Amino acid sequence: VGAAYRPRWHTRFLRITAALALCLALWQLGQGTYIQAKAWLAQVLIKQAWARTLEGEAQAKPWPWADTWPVARITVPGRGIERYVLAGANGRSIAFGPGHVFGTPLPGEAGNSVIGAHRDTHFAFLRALRPGEEIVVAKSAATTRRYRVAGAEIVDKSETRVLAQPPGETRLTLITCYPFDALRAGGPLRYVVTAHA
Repeated sequence: VGAAYRPRWHTRFLRITAALALCLALWQLGQGTYIQAKAWLAQVLIKQAWARTLEGEAQAKPWPWADTWPVARITVPGRGIERYVLAGANGRSIAFGPGHVFGTPLPGEAGNSVIGAHRDTHFAFLRALRPGEEIVVAKSAATTRRYRVAGAEIVDKSETRVLAQPPGETRLTLITCYPFDALRAGGPLRYVVTAHA
C-alpha cells in the first residue's frame, strides 16, 4: 500500500507545482501585456486630446482625472513613428507617453527642449535612430520644426549637462533609461539622443 501511495502523492505534487508555475507565468505575461496595452491605449486618448488642442482647447486632458495634457507631437517620418508628448516628465505622465521636462523650452521652441519616456514602450525606437535622421515636432497646427539627429550617448542619470541651455541653439534632447534590454526598471544609466534644428 505504501509503495502504491507514494507515486500518486508524487504525481499529485508535480501536477500542483506545474499548475502553480503556469499560473505564475500567465500572471507575469499578463502584467507585461497590461503595461504595453495601457501605454498604447493612452496614446489613443492622448491623440484625441491633441486634436482638441489643435482646435484651440487649452490644456486638453486626455481623460477627466488626468494631471497632464499633450503639448506636442513627435514624428520620425523615415520610421513611421508618431508620439504625443505630455506636459511633465514625472512617473505618472511618462507611464502614458513621452513627457516634456518642465523648465526646458516646449518642443519646437528655441533652446534645448528635453523629453523623457520609457525605454520599453514609447522611446524603444531611440536605439535604432541614426545620425542624420529627421524628427519633426508639431507644437500646433501651424507650427512645426524639423530636427536632424546629431548623435546618441550613454550618460549617468545624474548628468545635468543634457538639460543645459546653450545660447543661440535650438535642440531636441530625447532621454530614456539604458540598457534597453534591462530586466529592472530605472538603473543608473540614460540613453540620450540629441537632434538639432
